Amino acid sequence: MASTPAGVDEEEARDVGHEEIFDVLRNDRRRRVIEELCSHVGQATVRGLSERIAASETGESPPPRGARKSVYSSLVQTHLPKLDAREIVKYDPDRKTVVLDDGAGEAKLYLEVVSPYGITWMSYYRSVAVVSMLIVIATELNAPGVVAVPDLLWPVLFLLLVVASTARQLWSRRWLLLNRYLG
Repeated sequence: MASTPAGVDEEEARDVGHEEIFDVLRNDRRRRVIEELCSHVGQATVRGLSERIAASETGESPPPRGARKSVYSSLVQTHLPKLDAREIVKYDPDRKTVVLDDGAGEAKLYLEVVSPYGITWMSYYRSVAVVSMLIVIATELNAPGVVAVPDLLWPVLFLLLVVASTARQLWSRRWLLLNRYLG
């Protein structure tokens, strides 16, 4: 674990880290770079990143030349150097290649707070837990409709739902995990 500078307590150092991450993630193009790199194993070219980001911004495939040039210029001049300085990506300005760095995992956590369905994963899992507890209580109270299902089937169904949800969440992070362990 890294030590904090003299005169700075650990909580203050953590807050600075959070502020830096929020500063980095405040920009749509920087977020898109991280998302694009997390969806592939290995390095990407700046040209390929700018093509995909411009396509997502314009909604056209292939994106207009002006949009590609604008994205390419902003990535090279501003966004990639900033992500590189924060150790979120490794940017090689000579080869024009980008690969995820060690800080990408933490930045990606901030991007994944909300599930693809618009609620946080924490809220989703809490809802599953509450509904499963209500079903168990309804089973114990012999509520109509609930008692028609065998007692053991309800916990098994909810356990399978949690396992499937966790698998889905890990699958969405697969490239980030592969980059970390293979790169």
